[in-house]
Amino acid sequence: MTEALIASIIVSLISFVGAFSLVLTGKIIKKITHFLIALSAGTLLGGAFLHLLPEALEKNHNYHEVFLYFLIGFSSFFVLERILHWRHCHHSGDKECKVHPVGIMNLFGDGIHNFIDGLLIAGAFAINPHLGISTTIAIIMHEIPQEIGDFGVLIHAGYTAKKALFFNFLSAITAIFGVFCGFLFIDNVSGFNNFLIPFAAGGFLHISASDLVPELHNEKQLNKAIISFLIFIGGLVLMWALANVGHAH
Repeated sequence: MTEALIASIIVSLISFVGAFSLVLTGKIIKKITHFLIALSAGTLLGGAFLHLLPEALEKNHNYHEVFLYFLIGFSSFFVLERILHWRHCHHSGDKECKVHPVGIMNLFGDGIHNFIDGLLIAGAFAINPHLGISTTIAIIMHEIPQEIGDFGVLIHAGYTAKKALFFNFLSAITAIFGVFCGFLFIDNVSGFNNFLIPFAAGGFLHISASDLVPELHNEKQLNKAIISFLIFIGGLVLMWALANVGHAH
């Protein structure tokens, strides 16, 4: 549990990355965030298919059940995004990014998102440290561009920089509560991890394929699109390498 708590604290501290947007121009933020999104898309997709699903299939030989939970995860993230307006506003100040009401809804949705991240971290570390580390890396890679966007949304909503950082951090630490709840469920609910791991894989796939990859298609310049694709592949290779290290041990 200690490793999972440390991982969730690290994930929570990522909320402060938004402060960097105060010293960077919008053009630079947009460029950096686009490449971070590419890396995030690759790591989440790799995490789903190279770590979470193989682990779920190894632990539960009822493949129909595993893929049912996988589909439930994918569908649940789709529904939650629609209900909570999880518009991962990757471009700070983007007029096309619509979050209603801007500030409170963004914090509420982000808090639930981070709580779920905590559950996933707990479930992964409960199986083995390598799965926990790879899952945490995938979450962190996704959190960095998201937190930059969230910070921009809060500033746009009228929050001062200090208040934006403070409330963003409050929504981020729900990941820690997610870890506690995750271990509570694992200890007291039979088969909880058999459900949680493929569920997480479905969620990772939804975020990557439905939310992040479409963002990459918005890049019109061929050279930047190629770089983004290579970074995306780099994210997949990173998760593949971590998977091989895990199996080696």
